[in-house]
Amino acid sequence: MMTLLEKKATFSIASIYAFRMLGLFMILPVFSLYINDFKNATPVMMGLALGIYGLTQGILQIPFGLCSDRIGRKPVIIFGLILFVIGSIVAAKSHSINMLILGRAIQGAGAIGSTLTALLADHTAEEHRLKAMSVLGMTIGFSFIIALMIGPVLNSWIGLSGIFWFTAILAIVGILVVLFLIPTPNHLFIQRDNEAVLGQFKTILMMPELLRLDFGIFCLHAILTALFVAVPIILVDHLDLANNHQWMIYLPVLLISFALMLPFIIIAEKKRLMKPIFIGAIALLTFSEILLGFFHQNIIIMGLILILFFAAFTFLESSLPSLIAKIAPAGNKGTAMGIYSSAQFLGILAGGGLSGLVFSHFGFGSIFILCAAIGLLWLAVSIFMKKPRHLSSKIITIGELDEPAAKALQAKLLATPGIFDAMVCPQEKIAYLKIDKQIFKDPEIFSDAATPTAPKCSIPTA
Repeated sequence: MMTLLEKKATFSIASIYAFRMLGLFMILPVFSLYINDFKNATPVMMGLALGIYGLTQGILQIPFGLCSDRIGRKPVIIFGLILFVIGSIVAAKSHSINMLILGRAIQGAGAIGSTLTALLADHTAEEHRLKAMSVLGMTIGFSFIIALMIGPVLNSWIGLSGIFWFTAILAIVGILVVLFLIPTPNHLFIQRDNEAVLGQFKTILMMPELLRLDFGIFCLHAILTALFVAVPIILVDHLDLANNHQWMIYLPVLLISFALMLPFIIIAEKKRLMKPIFIGAIALLTFSEILLGFFHQNIIIMGLILILFFAAFTFLESSLPSLIAKIAPAGNKGTAMGIYSSAQFLGILAGGGLSGLVFSHFGFGSIFILCAAIGLLWLAVSIFMKKPRHLSSKIITIGELDEPAAKALQAKLLATPGIFDAMVCPQEKIAYLKIDKQIFKDPEIFSDAATPTAPKCSIPTA
């Protein structure tokens, strides 16, 4: 059971995630409605303003994480939140599209997601880390739902500028949480499964199956961002749905889509049918975009199609990081996830920029064609993916080991039934494993691994 300190750290860090995600997601359902309110605004520039934060996030996410290993987590997080506050204020006070783009870029420069994850690892024991990470995942999901509901309502009360001011306030609250609620860790828990390692980038970037998944998250968030350029305009200008009533569409759509897809998420894992359901979800996502291109004139039909879209989106959004964790070599998950996150944010940039470009030349209906084309390209890339092994990551503590003993232990681990990959890191006193839980059953297999220079290995209980 998690200690009081672990619970406090987990929920405090989750609150910071929530504040940032709310600030970023609240503008999605209203942003494109302001195309005529900014000086020199064009569809292309508005699309760029929507997606530009993905560029700075994608570029700076990994450097911020590496920097936090050297100077500490909390200074990096506070600096990132200060940038987020500054960017929000610049955006709130903007009257020209260029200043709005600048503000959004500064918002994105506060790229602290990986540093927050590392801070959580610093404050949680290995056996509780999965629970803590699950809390973060649920926080992001709930933040998305809440943001889509309250964004249009806030917009009707305080406008886009007010939303940016509200975002700045949330980030300031986040700074106070870091300063007064999260203790400074006694030591930095630098672990390859949680953080990017520069020396592993070449290995990860040369793995086709991981690149296929990176391309997938790029496409998924490009499609999502592009969709929210078109949908708000349709709801307000063509279906006469007031801003403060849009939550009546988003709430049932998101709740029903989640309920529809949850059984498939469970089946894909339990029955080991990840590949066919994954490919099916991409096909459904693409098909829903085609349907939106033809049937967006009726609000009920559009709502039903959006349920299909978000059902597929929910499955893919939850499955992609799981697949990264399964496929990444032992001890390389942190690096693989860092590259994956950068691809996700660059997809946001591409979605915003491309949707604005096609909108300016062919109208909002062309955005659905763009999204369908991206989906078809993703489907073509993914259909040849290898059936993923259903492997889980495991970490064992190994104590002091010299190099010969480390190599001997790694060979022993690799020869153990159910262990498909292993990396022994004597400098970290840790061995990283990839195991199949249906085959690997007995943790006592490590009990005879002790040597005169190596204490008995132990496996934390998950």
